[in-house]
Amino acid sequence: MPMPADEIERLIVSAIPDASVTITDLAGDGDHYAAKVVSASFAGVSRVKRHQQVYAALGGRMGGELHALQLQTAAPEEIAK
Repeated sequence: MPMPADEIERLIVSAIPDASVTITDLAGDGDHYAAKVVSASFAGVSRVKRHQQVYAALGGRMGGELHALQLQTAAPEEIAK
């Protein structure tokens, strides 16, 4: 069963409370999403570590309920550039 976009957002915000999350359904099938996650907690953190934080927030749902997630992560000051 596909995972709704609002559930993905809820899980990410639960783990990263200050995150601003934008979810886009890429294929219209509820299975392939893009997520843009902006959080002050990402400042000074490598892209790999940021992605690991987001995947950890999803609690093992990648590859199961959630087939594909294209991630873009940033700290707020990176967006302002």
